[in-house]
Amino acid sequence: MRSEPAAVTVLGLGSMGTALAGALLKGGHATTVWNRSPHKAKPLAERGATVAATPEEAVAASPLLIACVLDYAALHTVLDPVADSLAGKTLVNLTSGSPEQAAEAAAWARAHGAHYLDGAIMTTPPGVGSPEMMFLYSGERTVFDTHRPVLASLGDPLHLGTDPGLASLYDAALLGLMWAAMTGWLHGTALVGAEGTPATAFTPVAIRWLSAVTGFLTTYAPQVDAGHYPGDDATVDVQIAAIDHLIHAAAARGVDNALPELLKATMERTRAAGHGSSSYASVIETLRKAAGNR
Repeated sequence: MRSEPAAVTVLGLGSMGTALAGALLKGGHATTVWNRSPHKAKPLAERGATVAATPEEAVAASPLLIACVLDYAALHTVLDPVADSLAGKTLVNLTSGSPEQAAEAAAWARAHGAHYLDGAIMTTPPGVGSPEMMFLYSGERTVFDTHRPVLASLGDPLHLGTDPGLASLYDAALLGLMWAAMTGWLHGTALVGAEGTPATAFTPVAIRWLSAVTGFLTTYAPQVDAGHYPGDDATVDVQIAAIDHLIHAAAARGVDNALPELLKATMERTRAAGHGSSSYASVIETLRKAAGNR
């Protein structure tokens, strides 16, 4: 269902901010834009955006403000001078940062009479506007529900909870998952590539395997929540034996083994803690202890 047009301001026109404003314009929303370097707004102006000359003009133009700037220091540089004009506005902050920074920004916005949602963009600029791409939000649920039709112009909006730091926390966790998965794929690609297999031949098989791995995650999630890890599929001991084969094959082909060696060391610490006969999900106990959570 197409959302009703609404007035929205975008603060910051880097690659991502420009993509956000473009998606809003495509969605039919009256879009005001502001950027410290005005020339970046020209292509958007040609598409129908209103260009604000100052942050004051940008804030005054719309009840909904979307900020996407370099960092939180830049956010405050832009908004601190106009803080008194934020009362009654909604600030959706898509600037990357930590959960702690998000919590501080939420408190700052409340102190100036503004509603606040923190967000994380789970795509690169070309993906903005696709309903398949996730945009994560945290903060007041009623504020999210009110502005959801506008946010849906950017991607699929998911509300994670009222804690304003949740979107940043999920962002960090999901990026960690991405880097681990991509590095594992690259290590595997280097391994089979040593025998002349091109990446384009290996990758379809890798993707099919990853679809099976998602089944492991679904199985292990309840075990993690319960803190009980029945080793009825493949135990940590079995995984240690299996990763030795990977390490041997990579070493024989001159492929860097830093990643699998790290994984093996983590498995061995898990076994030393008494989880050798537990499922691989028990590795989380080692990770939690390393973080000082248990």
